[in-house]
Amino acid sequence: MITISQVVDHYLQHTPYIEQSLEQDLINLSSLARLLQPEIEKKLQKKIKLGAILMALKRKKRKLIEDLNGLENALKELGDISVRSNLIEFTFVNSDTLKYKHAKLLANIDNNKNVFLTVTHGVFETTLFGSESLADKIAKIFKGEECLAILRNLSSITIRLPKSTIRIPGIHYAILKQLAWENINVIDSVSTYTEFTIVLDKSDVDRAFSVLNKYLGNKSII
Repeated sequence: MITISQVVDHYLQHTPYIEQSLEQDLINLSSLARLLQPEIEKKLQKKIKLGAILMALKRKKRKLIEDLNGLENALKELGDISVRSNLIEFTFVNSDTLKYKHAKLLANIDNNKNVFLTVTHGVFETTLFGSESLADKIAKIFKGEECLAILRNLSSITIRLPKSTIRIPGIHYAILKQLAWENINVIDSVSTYTEFTIVLDKSDVDRAFSVLNKYLGNKSII
């Protein structure tokens, strides 16, 4: 049987800006309860007292604040920020020969410590993201493969993550939300166990770094 708390949770999950305002104590709970009352009564098919909705909102608010405090503590533990420029991204349709060409590329650059490369192998396509200096090698080695897109003039911001954040909901969302609010476009994102990399157009990287560095507490740049 559905409960008042479940309806409240569902409503807030689908209205994240109201949920955030609730976290920051910017919303009058009585007014929000009155707003929710018709929807809750419709869901439960009976009359519901305003006080019962208010109690559910108060419990939800306490839980949101507890979760927010845990997230903020985790964000304080994030490591240094790395910024890279002069990057390029290729995306190819997956094929039976693609993995062999990937291996050939890795062997070709094995001794070159000055290049950066990350590969994301998806269900239907594979993306190679790395130093612009690899462009000619990639074009030559992957000749004959179906190329879906080539994106140039890219930069990236990599944030080191503590191992504990793998179990904390909302870490990536909290970081990306800051960029969305500043209308900064994220072209791609790549993550490993303790790294989170955001790919941007080079024209946005300075502003993105400024926003994230301020939000994360002036981390060291490496």
